[in-house]
Amino acid sequence: MPASQPHPPTSPPSPPSPPLHPELPAQDEGLLYAVTQGEARLTSAQALELYHSMPLMELGRWADARCRAIHGSQIRTYVIDRNINYTNVCTARCTFCAFRRDGHEDDAYTLTHEQILEKIQALHDIGGTQILMQGGMNPELPLDWYLGLLSTIKQTFPAMHVHAFSPPELIEFVSFFDPPGTDLQAKLHWVLSRLQDAGLDSVPGGGGEIFAQPVRRKIGLGKCDAQAWLTTMFVAHTLGMFTSATMMFGHIEGAADRIHHLSLCREWQDLALAQACRQDVPMGHYKAFISWPFQRDNTPLGRVKDWMSQPEDQGSFPSDVVANLTGDGDPAAHELFGRRLRTSGSTDYLRTQALSRLFLDNFYSIGSSWVTMGPHIGQVGLQFGANDMGSVMMEENVVSAAGTTYCLNEAVLCRLIRDAGFVPAQRDNNYDVLAVHNELTSPDLQVSDWSEHRVQKLLVHTEPEPETLAQLTVGTSD
Repeated sequence: MPASQPHPPTSPPSPPSPPLHPELPAQDEGLLYAVTQGEARLTSAQALELYHSMPLMELGRWADARCRAIHGSQIRTYVIDRNINYTNVCTARCTFCAFRRDGHEDDAYTLTHEQILEKIQALHDIGGTQILMQGGMNPELPLDWYLGLLSTIKQTFPAMHVHAFSPPELIEFVSFFDPPGTDLQAKLHWVLSRLQDAGLDSVPGGGGEIFAQPVRRKIGLGKCDAQAWLTTMFVAHTLGMFTSATMMFGHIEGAADRIHHLSLCREWQDLALAQACRQDVPMGHYKAFISWPFQRDNTPLGRVKDWMSQPEDQGSFPSDVVANLTGDGDPAAHELFGRRLRTSGSTDYLRTQALSRLFLDNFYSIGSSWVTMGPHIGQVGLQFGANDMGSVMMEENVVSAAGTTYCLNEAVLCRLIRDAGFVPAQRDNNYDVLAVHNELTSPDLQVSDWSEHRVQKLLVHTEPEPETLAQLTVGTSD
C-alpha cells in the first residue's frame, strides 16, 4: 500500500469478506452473479474496467440484482427530515462551494438556538423524525454553543434524531477547541463523546468529495484530507454511531479517483464491521453511500473551462492521466490537470451509482440523488442499484446555492417510487421502516388532481427577512 494511502487502525480478527478473483475479467458473468449474491467482491481494477467498458443498461441490471438481493423487490424508502444549515460562515475555501461566506457579508449568518428550534418545531408538526444539521466551519462558535444547542434540542424534542456535524466540521472543532489527547483519534474521541452525551445521534457523510489527494488539494482548500475524514468516521463508529459516506464527482477527478474513493470506503467499513464482531465493543458503521455530480453554478470551480472546449485539448482527460487506483497520482503528469472540467450527465451519474452498488458489498443502502439530477433520473436510479430516494425535507441551502432547486412534495415522491415498480415506505435514520404505503391512505393515492403538485420553490434560509413556513418539500440527505 502506498505511503499516501490512508491507513486504518489495526483491525482485530474478523469474519472473511467475500473473496476476490483478480484473475477473472470484470465482465465474467459467473463473477458478477457471485457479486450480486454477496459471494464475491470486485477488485478496483475490475471496477474500473466495468466503468469503462460495460454497456450502461447491462451495468444497471447487475446493480439492480444486487440491490434486490439485499432489499428485496418490493419496498423502496425515503425519510422525512429537515436540512438545517446553522451557519454559512466558513474558514474553508472549497472551489466547488457557492454557500460559504467569510462572515462580513450582508448575507452571512449564524442561526440562534431559538431559530433552530423553530425550524425543528415546523418539522415535528408534519411528522418529521430527523434533522440533518450541518454548517460552515465558524471559528466564532465555542464548544458550549454546540453542547447547549444539542441539549436544548433533546430536551424539547426527545424523539427527534440528530444527524449532524460532518467530518470536516468535527476536524475544525478539534482545531478550534484544542481538546486533550496525544493524537487526532484521541482528540476526536474527546469532542465526539461530549457531543454525543449532549444529544448527537449520528454523523452525516458531508465533505467526502473525492479522497485522492491531488484532486482534494485542488478543490478543498482548507478542508480536511482523506485520512482525517476517515479517522473521524472511525471514531464515531467506536462510539456506536451509524454514519454515511458520500462522493461528489464530475469535476476535475479521473475515473480511477472514483474507484479509489469507493475502495477506501469499503476498506474502512470492513474495519468497522470487524470491530463490531467483538461482543465487548459497541461499534457503529456506515449505513449508506450517496454520490452526486458537482453542481457548477455560482462556484469558482464552475468557471473552469470544460474539457475539449479549447483547441489545445487533445487526447485523454488530464485527470485520467494523473489518477490511479491508489489515489497518489502525480499532478505534474498533465499540464492541464485541475484546469479542465468533465461534468457528469445522467448516464455517467447512473453508471457511477450502479458501480457503487456492486463495489460496496458491505454497505446496506445506496441513495439516489434526484435532487441534483432531477426527479425522473432519481426515479430511474431505483433501477440502477439505489434502494432509497433520500429525504422529504422542508429546507436546503447548500445545493440550491449552486443553482439546483429541484423540489417535490411527499405525494410526488411516493408516486415516483410506485411508478418505478415499488412500494414507497417511510424510514428512519437507521433504515428501519416506519410506514409502508400500500394502502389507499398513501400520500400519492389520495391525490385526485396532480396539477396541484407541481414543482415548487425550495425553502432556503435568508437573512435578515423572517422565515415563512413552506409546504413540505423534498431534497437530498446524507
